[in-house]
Amino acid sequence: MQNKTTVYHIEKEHHGTRLDRFLISVTNDMSRTHLQRLIRDGNVTVNDKVAKQPSYALRNGDEVRLTFPPPRPLDTVAPENTVLDILHEDSHLIVLNKAAGMLVHPANDVYTGTLVNALLAHCTDLSGIGGVERPGIVHRLDKDTSGILVVAKTDVVHRELSAQFEKHSITRQYVAIVCGVPAKTAGTIDAQIARSRRDRRRMTTVENHGRHAVTHYEVLETYPKFALVQLALETGRLHQIRVHLQHIGHPVAGDAIYGGEQRAINDADTGALKHALAQLKRQALHAQLLGFEHPVTSEKLTFSAPMPKDMQRVVDALQMYQINMVST
Repeated sequence: MQNKTTVYHIEKEHHGTRLDRFLISVTNDMSRTHLQRLIRDGNVTVNDKVAKQPSYALRNGDEVRLTFPPPRPLDTVAPENTVLDILHEDSHLIVLNKAAGMLVHPANDVYTGTLVNALLAHCTDLSGIGGVERPGIVHRLDKDTSGILVVAKTDVVHRELSAQFEKHSITRQYVAIVCGVPAKTAGTIDAQIARSRRDRRRMTTVENHGRHAVTHYEVLETYPKFALVQLALETGRLHQIRVHLQHIGHPVAGDAIYGGEQRAINDADTGALKHALAQLKRQALHAQLLGFEHPVTSEKLTFSAPMPKDMQRVVDALQMYQINMVST
């Protein structure tokens, strides 16, 4: 199958417009994330030069070429009968509780064991905006983060939900076990995020030229050397909560990438806590609540998912440790 290329000639009305925003306005069926990925993958040129930045400011007279690479064969992402924890399903969308350890969609040549594989077996109707590898996927959670996701069955619903995410009108609440006890019982972390130059797997906070990111937090419980924290996202950047908590000196317990795994092990003062952390095998972060307006019925919907057993074991061990300290 040949690549499909569309050419756009920029006129005065679009002078100064960001490249990705212009392409969103002329390709109604595509999400901003998908377009930015096309740009980063070299599928967009401006005046015959590969566009490197989605934020490029267009100029009057520019010629923009958008090339859609041929999709992978459908059989590269096969349906797999995996049990899903579905919280709500109707003819327009699915709300589910993703287990830790599951990729949301195929990536880095991993085409099995993902949420998409399970969705393809569960439901034949999924939105196609995300492409062959991401049917129905409106937003993501990291592989080792558990919790609530909404999946779109139609392109119309996909666009409407994406718009709510863009407007920050969707409520997203998380709970995390963090290393150390924050000095403030509640606060806001406002720090730009960019990909690390030293390690491309990691994100990092930067003073300039990063992506705007805001996380609100509230300390729910404190224990010796640990705390249970509730977090609300104002923006939704890659690894945002994990990076922001590391930024304030309180990485998520068990987080191997951002320092929380080794620190939690070092700070565990009881055998029960060490055992619970050893069983955790991931960052102690859970998307516990998701609220949005149904794109078709306009009903305000809110869904919650209890803390998973692996995180609850850690909390139980911390609570028992605290009780024993008080009683001695």
